[in-house]
Amino acid sequence: MGEAEAGSGSGRMRVDLDADTSLAVPGDPVLLRHLLTNVIRNAIQYNHPGGHVRGRLDARTVTVTNTGPHVPAERIPELFEPFRRLGGDRTAANGHGLGLSIAASIAEAHHATLTAYPGAEGGLALTLRFP
Repeated sequence: MGEAEAGSGSGRMRVDLDADTSLAVPGDPVLLRHLLTNVIRNAIQYNHPGGHVRGRLDARTVTVTNTGPHVPAERIPELFEPFRRLGGDRTAANGHGLGLSIAASIAEAHHATLTAYPGAEGGLALTLRFP
C-alpha cells in the first residue's frame, strides 16, 4: 500500500502499510479511526530510532508490528489497563498510558478483539480482528 518515514524523537523510522483487500466495518467511523490511530501511534511511540512499523490489512484483520523494546509476554495484559505503561512513569511527558486501553474498549464496542504478543526480536505485534 505504501511506506513513509516517521520522526521518532532522536531518530527516524520506516512505516510500511500493506493491504490485500479493503475492509468495511459497520460502526462509528470516528471511533474506528481513533482505534486505528491509537494502535499505530503506540507502535511509533514505543519503537527504536531507525526501527520500523508495519501495518497489514488482511480480510477482517489488521496487524501492526514494531521493532521496539522487548516486552515480556506476562506483562502484555498490563498494556491494556488504563494508566499502565511498561518501564515508564505514569506522569511522563510522552503519554498517559491510555492509548491501548481506549483502543481495546473501542474494539470491544465493535465486537472486535485487540490482542498483542511480543515480537521475536523485540517490539510488539497488535492484532485487531473484526467479526
